[in-house]
Amino acid sequence: MAISRINRKIIVGIIAVVWSVFQMYTGFFGVLAPLQQRAIHLAFALVLAFLITPMKKSMSKDYLYWDQVPLAILSASVGGYIIYHHLGLWQNVGIYTDLEIGLAGVGILLTLEAARRITGWGLPLLGLTFILYGMAGPYMPSLLAHPGFALSDILTYQFLSLEGAFGIALGVSSAFIFLFILYARFLQSTGGGQVFIDFAISLVGFVRGGPAKVAVVASCLFGCISGSAVANVVGTGTFTIPLMKKTGYKPHFAGAVEAVASSGGQFMPPIMGSSAFIIAEVLGIPYWRVALYAAVPAVLYYLAVFFMVDFEAAQTGLVGISRSELPRTRDVVKKGWPTLISPVVLVFLLAFLQRSPGKSAVWAIVITILTSFFTPKLRLTLAKFYESLREGAMGAVDTALACAAVGFIVGSILQTGLAFKLSSVLITISQGNLAILLILTMITSLILGMGLPTVACYLVLAVMVGPALIKMGVLPIAAHLFIFYFGIISAITPPVALAAYVGAGIAEANFLATGITATRLGSSAFILPFMFVYGPQLILQGPWIPILESIVTATIGVYSLSIALSGYFLQKVGWWGRIPFGVAAILLIIPEFYTDMMGLAIFGITAGLHVMRRRALRSVQRPVARLVKDEPK
Repeated sequence: MAISRINRKIIVGIIAVVWSVFQMYTGFFGVLAPLQQRAIHLAFALVLAFLITPMKKSMSKDYLYWDQVPLAILSASVGGYIIYHHLGLWQNVGIYTDLEIGLAGVGILLTLEAARRITGWGLPLLGLTFILYGMAGPYMPSLLAHPGFALSDILTYQFLSLEGAFGIALGVSSAFIFLFILYARFLQSTGGGQVFIDFAISLVGFVRGGPAKVAVVASCLFGCISGSAVANVVGTGTFTIPLMKKTGYKPHFAGAVEAVASSGGQFMPPIMGSSAFIIAEVLGIPYWRVALYAAVPAVLYYLAVFFMVDFEAAQTGLVGISRSELPRTRDVVKKGWPTLISPVVLVFLLAFLQRSPGKSAVWAIVITILTSFFTPKLRLTLAKFYESLREGAMGAVDTALACAAVGFIVGSILQTGLAFKLSSVLITISQGNLAILLILTMITSLILGMGLPTVACYLVLAVMVGPALIKMGVLPIAAHLFIFYFGIISAITPPVALAAYVGAGIAEANFLATGITATRLGSSAFILPFMFVYGPQLILQGPWIPILESIVTATIGVYSLSIALSGYFLQKVGWWGRIPFGVAAILLIIPEFYTDMMGLAIFGITAGLHVMRRRALRSVQRPVARLVKDEPK
């Protein structure tokens, strides 16, 4: 039976607002002791998860059911014990009372159940499997065997130390990611999303296929801040997808463009959807270096999408929006300049002053609030302020729970030594061949990414596969970005392709057709990771002259690949005409001097022949056109 929801919204709202205020306080003044900070973070996430999500999806979220309040209270109690006794738990590692062992077991079950309700079955089942693996070691095949651990040791390691639920993932979520989710919410509340869209429209709305290019630019701008491909598809797609359909794009193509553009935001600097902070934490390097290294591949990705969109518009005869219907860039900047201040300040604080991500995000939030008062229509009222704090916290629940649940997987891998075994196994299977190992890693990343959030997928593979790639001579940053990329593009890779399917829903298009089109549009993302592994110049490793050469040849290679996939260059190109462009793209993608020269030669000759053919056709068409024009009526 359902319990009537008396003041339910108020209670949930107050808890969410308090969480946001706590995170802003610690972000500015410094986080608490690690175990204490992370326990508070997880306790808030668990309480909210149980209060807002019933046991089954078929149950209405408008009511509180019999299990929700007790589970929320139990979550607060377990969290409260760890928060209060964090020093004793930290100092007495390995020496726990029966009560603490029991609390650890309850905490693990609560976390898995909350993750199931919020993210689905995939992540909690995987987490539970790895926890059970800790006990089943002696009974496993020799490849996976280990001495095994007592249940009490597993429970306390996973929930009372800094290696399981309270590991690196939750640490980054509690220190950085929450604040960037909150910042994205404040930016949206003060009109930031609309300003980005208007800015993109004013820049590229008038060109060939303008609405699709608006989607690419706007989704790139907002996607790197929001950090969620699905949320970004919903946020900008509700505007850009109908606009694309209105100007002649097919529904499945419109949905695919938005999905591909939104997914790329997660690897677009400067913020990279907050994931850059986790990569920086794992590798032990400053955040700004991760953003710097990721810049060129991200730009190449969006260039490829831009080319594909342009060729599609050319083939179907789509034109841009009339300039008379578009806002002027000057007017957009004049009207929305207050909204653009906080992103600029955020980048300045992070990249140039190298302030901590947490404090930089808090300053960005404060500046967003203050600058909203310059524009009466966008002014942040008390109600909007409250709603932004509430929505920011609610948006962080799934990330926090995903980070805690993936902590069980990472914790088990570290406790059992599975990471070292898997690295050796992968190297053995690949027979020392880096290409085979990379393909195996790509397939694993795509499969895991279909069922796990990006952060969870990255962390699991960073621990399991990352060491194998590094052993084979791959640079650590290249290895981790490789894993990260393929975890992201699973959002546009069928059969799951969640971002593409959300785009299809908005576009009222066929789901499979949208997913396949999204894969084609985002095809560069399947190649770029191999490019920067074999040619680390693309991630700015090495002298500047080879770096510049690699960027130029990679750009031409991406352009040539787009021609081969779309079948258009100045005019439609048949299958036989596509082959030379495809060969040129492959040669330009291989980071060798001779292959680059061959690729440039093939591309230049093929492009030159098409230009000559186009001129010949035009020279024939002009006299015919004159005769038609001069013919007496």
